[in-house]
Amino acid sequence: MNYSQLVSAIQSYTENDFPGLTTSPPSATFPAVNTFIQQAEQRIYNAVQLPAIRRNVTGVTTAGNRYLTIPTDWLATFSLAVVDVDGNYQYLLNKDVNFIRAAYPTPYDQGLPEYYAIFDATSFILGPTPDAMYGLELHYYYYPESIVTAGTTWLGDNFDSALLYGSLIEAYTYMKGEQDVSQEYQKRYEEAMGLLKQLGDGKDRRDAYRSGQVRYPVK
Repeated sequence: MNYSQLVSAIQSYTENDFPGLTTSPPSATFPAVNTFIQQAEQRIYNAVQLPAIRRNVTGVTTAGNRYLTIPTDWLATFSLAVVDVDGNYQYLLNKDVNFIRAAYPTPYDQGLPEYYAIFDATSFILGPTPDAMYGLELHYYYYPESIVTAGTTWLGDNFDSALLYGSLIEAYTYMKGEQDVSQEYQKRYEEAMGLLKQLGDGKDRRDAYRSGQVRYPVK
């Protein structure tokens, strides 16, 4: 389901021509509907850990500098690894700033970093301070571009039911619609999210070789 199809479905389900919906061309933006969609996306992305919301970047440390710039679209860290001179990956342990300050009081406490903490909105602090230039690999969580601006997304292509019913919940709340209809949308959304969690938090984290095939008891 692409953006135009999603907007059309929201209009059809709610039987409501939201502001700008019928007077604008398909490529234009519809402020109210866009808000519904983006709120649904935010709710979904914070409920399920999907590969589509994970990003990987590499970089290097600077000798004597214990601060590391965070990517501008970073929301949360999956893992941070430092690569030593032999190419070995050493995954850093997440601590708080107080721990790192206490363990390595001065920038002269240098070596291969073992820990990191979120220092502020734009940087990590490493402990100990890097004593050389090491490679870095950061896996992190971010919000993918919304279907509102991208036109098509992984969520729209692969699990449009969650996106549609999530958007309908927001739309019906905006409309102050009847409670029984709102409850039905909520039920359908929860069913879709249950299936999505099976994929993102279950199937994407196992394989038949390691975990065996899924089996259901026969009664």
